[in-house]
Amino acid sequence: MNIQDSVKQYYGEVLSSSADLQTDACCTVADTPGYLKTLLRNIHPDVRARYYGCGLIAPLALDGARILDLGSGSGQDAYVLAQLAGPDGEVVGVDMTPEQLAVARAHQDWHADRFGYANVRFLEGDIERLGELDLKPASFDVIVSNCVINLVEDKEAVFRAAYDLLKPGGEFYFSDVYADRRLADDMRLDPAARGECLGGALYWNDFLNMAKRAGFTDPRLVTDRPLAINNADLRARLEPAKFHSATYRLFRIDGLEPACEDYGQAVIYRGGLAESEKAFTLDNHHVMEKGRTFPVCGNTFRMLKESRFAPWFEFIGNETTHYGIFPGCGAVSPFGRNPDEVETSGACC
Repeated sequence: MNIQDSVKQYYGEVLSSSADLQTDACCTVADTPGYLKTLLRNIHPDVRARYYGCGLIAPLALDGARILDLGSGSGQDAYVLAQLAGPDGEVVGVDMTPEQLAVARAHQDWHADRFGYANVRFLEGDIERLGELDLKPASFDVIVSNCVINLVEDKEAVFRAAYDLLKPGGEFYFSDVYADRRLADDMRLDPAARGECLGGALYWNDFLNMAKRAGFTDPRLVTDRPLAINNADLRARLEPAKFHSATYRLFRIDGLEPACEDYGQAVIYRGGLAESEKAFTLDNHHVMEKGRTFPVCGNTFRMLKESRFAPWFEFIGNETTHYGIFPGCGAVSPFGRNPDEVETSGACC
């Protein structure tokens, strides 16, 4: 049985609810922000019962956005996103498992009645071959994926397609499972390990290089947490590898630099963004308090200025003068320093 058929069988036949999972990759509602819990109350119980994600994927500023959900499963994330996108937005879910799609589609009218509008549709397809679906290039503001990329074999094809489908300035915001090393083939292809989102987990450094080759030059880690393997036999077979569930954001912005370059630029978060009034979090190194001048590298400056987040920021500076690398940002000058050198740059961006 090939990987695709194995995944279809595991999610269509082996698992009947999230309680059947053998790892904690499926988050509980306790991990969900309060405003999203309110939206989850509008999701049909049958849809929620067949949820197998590793974090409810819902970035901010989605009002009116066109959103693509890769591996939409029973539709829980899609129906939450539909409420955030509102009547002027649209959510398109793609999944290859007929049993999951049947659940999602069975409750479309129920959700439309609940929301007061219909803005969700589901397509059957393989996210490794998105080019075969009726999806227009550069037509989505945001693409999301929830613990699905680890299940496919040609992961790089997913990143390339996501880049092509995003509008300039658009964002691929997704959660998935990562390993601290490359796994041996016997575990990579094991049906249970694969179905539990562990066998197909990318070694984190392979992911970073893959994303960059697809055009996402500067991947940003938003959150991460270690995963527990509750099944003792599966845990023993996977040891000593360790796994994390992590959320990344990748922007389609041409010309981003491969390093954290300092041009003396800064931003000021104005506030006003729903669910982020006091501070805006871009990633795990950029939490910008309202009204405070925040020094940033050239890439961060452009991510904010050329994306849907621009209306909530003031932008200071340009790229006229270059000051080198921000200290502490993962890259330093290879040359020795003498005692007379003095640090003058701002905080790491």
